[in-house]
Amino acid sequence: MTSPLARRVYETCHLTGSFRLRSGQVSDEYFDKYRFEAEPALLREVAAAMTELLPECDALAGMELGGIPLATVMSQLTGLPTVFVRKEAKAYGTQRAAEGAAVAGRRLVVVEDVVTTGGALLASCRALRAEGAEIAAVVCAIDREQGGGANLAAEGLQLRPALTRRDLEAAVAGG
Repeated sequence: MTSPLARRVYETCHLTGSFRLRSGQVSDEYFDKYRFEAEPALLREVAAAMTELLPECDALAGMELGGIPLATVMSQLTGLPTVFVRKEAKAYGTQRAAEGAAVAGRRLVVVEDVVTTGGALLASCRALRAEGAEIAAVVCAIDREQGGGANLAAEGLQLRPALTRRDLEAAVAGG
């Protein structure tokens, strides 16, 4: 990835302190993806970098909450339809975990913002597969490089990050 993008993302999103991650781990740094997702130009640039990683697919599947803005912009850039994936199916209305288009028989790329261990992704990919979807790959904005890629690979899922923790740190260290 180009270091100017990595540098902008790092400078926009990197926080220090004490943060409990979704995985339950405690970290002294945090990449607040909502900070780049709230900046239209930077969101578009990250989404454009992610579109370069897409394998052949029928639709994008944006993970609630942070994957949805990325998948929406990627959809605009590629013309691919988007499915919005809930952490769990709602108990009313359609009662589905995936909203938007049907997923059965479709080849999806799951879109996520930040991957740490991949726990939430694994659960959602299982739910999508249970509904008949094929998962072509998982594309993310930032891989924290804390086991997510290996955990996904163990279930036959390939992680394709636009940026890794190493990329972000190198961009700042180098300039």
